[in-house]
Amino acid sequence: MNFIKSRIVILLVLVSFSSIASAGIFRTKNGKSATQDTTSFVSPYAEDNDRCFKCHGQPKYEYTNVNLGKQVKALMCSERIVRKDEYYRSNHKSFSCTDCHSSEYETFPHSGELRMEQKLTCLDCHGGDETYAQYHFEAVDSAYQQSTHFKLEEDGFSCWKCHDPHTYKISVRNKNNLRETIAYDNAICLNCHSDFNRYQLLSDKEEINIITKHEWLPNQATHFANVRCIECHTAINNKIPVSHLIKPKVEAVKLCNECHSQNSLLMASLYKFESRAQRRDGFFNGIILNESYVIGANRNEYLNLLSLLIFGGVIGVIIIHIFFRIRKNQKTN
Repeated sequence: MNFIKSRIVILLVLVSFSSIASAGIFRTKNGKSATQDTTSFVSPYAEDNDRCFKCHGQPKYEYTNVNLGKQVKALMCSERIVRKDEYYRSNHKSFSCTDCHSSEYETFPHSGELRMEQKLTCLDCHGGDETYAQYHFEAVDSAYQQSTHFKLEEDGFSCWKCHDPHTYKISVRNKNNLRETIAYDNAICLNCHSDFNRYQLLSDKEEINIITKHEWLPNQATHFANVRCIECHTAINNKIPVSHLIKPKVEAVKLCNECHSQNSLLMASLYKFESRAQRRDGFFNGIILNESYVIGANRNEYLNLLSLLIFGGVIGVIIIHIFFRIRKNQKTN
């Protein structure tokens, strides 16, 4: 059992470290949107935000207690730590902390009532905004409300359980970052599904060993490294960039030919961002060959035709041979 748990931890660490920067949408200093991440970005609110990072950017903080007249050192709750470098690589890096949190946080020590502050949702900022229309936030929300995750909302599930606003980077793919996207997206799922402490916050179910649960899957490590969890655990929705309708586990894809076939569902999910023009190389699912080899999905119509011609020719030769053998026997008799 310990060995299995170790494998889960190793898997989680591997995908976490493999998650490197993806392209993102952010508001630049002049207020315009951009689609490319950059390490040279300088926040217009860096000085203001640094007052928050002074405590919330590290595991411990220090302050002067005027009542006691001395310096006090304390540990910061892990859930309230925001790594400064990760924040400035996220999609929300151009924001001031008080864009989303109350300006009353500028006063220290903070009022205890602020802990009850209502958190914003994705639609509070992005809903009905033409700037973000291409991401179809309303359709994403509609799909999410049909998902098995939505049933946990009363217990505290929200967008932020999967997409931490302080670190989230949109996973828009291109030819160069497909594997990074797979690792990044799978790390989002494993953040709860391989951490029982986090899983228990929203579920009373017993601990699930994802390695054991997927023992039926051939070449398990290869599948985990090359496809996202959502390929098998969501319903395909062509109206939104990434499917958010998480299905119950009994409805997860288990049939091999769902992916290993000419009509591979991977073409409608993992490779849906690839242009149709890139598929016209003689193979029906030729684009898959650019990234990996999926047995059964890389069908070539010309090879199929050639195979039929060879098969037909062999049958023809056999029939002709039999015909002449029969005629020869008739003449001999």
